[in-house]
Amino acid sequence: MAVRKVIRVEAAVVALVALSAGCVAESGAEDGTIESAAATPQEEARPEDTEVWDPEPGIVAPGEAYAPPSDAVVLFDGTDLSAWSASDGGDAGWSIRDGAMTVVAGAGGVQTSQGFGDVQLHIEWRTPAEVVGEGQGRGNSGIFFMERYELQVLDSYGNRTYANGQAGSIYKQHLPLVNASRAPGTWQTYDVDYTGAKFDK
Repeated sequence: MAVRKVIRVEAAVVALVALSAGCVAESGAEDGTIESAAATPQEEARPEDTEVWDPEPGIVAPGEAYAPPSDAVVLFDGTDLSAWSASDGGDAGWSIRDGAMTVVAGAGGVQTSQGFGDVQLHIEWRTPAEVVGEGQGRGNSGIFFMERYELQVLDSYGNRTYANGQAGSIYKQHLPLVNASRAPGTWQTYDVDYTGAKFDK
């Protein structure tokens, strides 16, 4: 079962957009003509043949504006870091400023104290309003899944760097489809549906 996480972090991002295209199946006749599957006579289906009644989905109360849904695991509520720890297992060394988790220079990364697998994650983040550095040296952070895959967080607004290291990339593995970064100091959002790889052996 997927677990929803809600986090608000100060650090830069981009929304990922997935595009899909529909296809029509075609078949070639012996005379070389092409015939659309839609034109082939088929047994007429009844609407009830495609209705699935069970199992019935669980009921979740949607959150009011800017509030998480009722089944969310809230990892940061703007007041404390109790759901977080340092990478070495100690206390998270970041601070809270104006209701946001804020990176502290030299404190290292933080991770959730609770382990997760497949998740739906909502995270809001921003890079510093004062621009310092360029390329990968500008507001660089990341969100790691299963300690393996990094969703890049970076100030990519008017900041040239390698494409597979921009905000929205799966760092050095998959390029973002677009650069949708907002200006430094502006809140940005990632909504991630992560399904971990499954291996037979």
